[in-house]
Amino acid sequence: MNKLSVFFSSRKSWTLPYIIFSAIFVVIPLLLIVVYAFTDDNGHLTLENFEKFFTHHEAINTFVYSIGIAIITTLVCLLLGYPAAWILSNSKLNRSKTLVVLFILPMWINILVRTLATVALFDFFSMPLGEGALIFGMVYNFIPFMIYPIYNTLQKMDHSYIEAAQDLGANPIQVFFKAVLPLSMPGVMSGIMMVFMPTISTFAIAELLTMNNIKLFGTTIQENINNSMWNYGAALSLIMLLLIAATSLFSTDDKDNTNEGGGLW
Repeated sequence: MNKLSVFFSSRKSWTLPYIIFSAIFVVIPLLLIVVYAFTDDNGHLTLENFEKFFTHHEAINTFVYSIGIAIITTLVCLLLGYPAAWILSNSKLNRSKTLVVLFILPMWINILVRTLATVALFDFFSMPLGEGALIFGMVYNFIPFMIYPIYNTLQKMDHSYIEAAQDLGANPIQVFFKAVLPLSMPGVMSGIMMVFMPTISTFAIAELLTMNNIKLFGTTIQENINNSMWNYGAALSLIMLLLIAATSLFSTDDKDNTNEGGGLW
């Protein structure tokens, strides 16, 4: 009792609700995915679920296609998001915080509502729903997740490096590629992860913007779960989680290399 009273009177007890929440909604679901992925309908250990995936050409094609869509979406978000973040962080170009709010505002609206609005927009202009609409919807929904981390990094950047580069005679292009871009890489990597990970696992956007004519990997997982194929669906989910974990590790290594890279030149 004394140990319990000491624990609950200390600051360590504040972590208890988060530990309970993480255990119920993160740890236990992940363990269930692993258990179902490596068992069959009778509860016996097996690798048949993974063998089924690697021998099923349609599933592999969907997996590769989903990665392609995620890469394209991430690249477009980066190409559009970086200039937007730079403009927002530049006090000479953005003298009001209104623009920042306008870019962050879509994040306050449910993603399904935004997707339905995109469908209505395409219908209004009589534009066909398909792969183009899918990429447009992905970029529209996830570009704020690219802009904000880059904007946050650019806002906190030490501008003395930029001033030093200018004093050494660097032109604006050299200043950007030699000073601004390397210093903003942590924000870029965070933005890439925040866009790539949800894009590769989404299914609702693909269903609505392609009239369910284009299937992504998340759609395949959903269909298997809905058809009570829990084991195969769990195996597909585990494969997707491993891919996301691999990209997360790659992102962490890149950040470490950026931080340990020494000078900017």
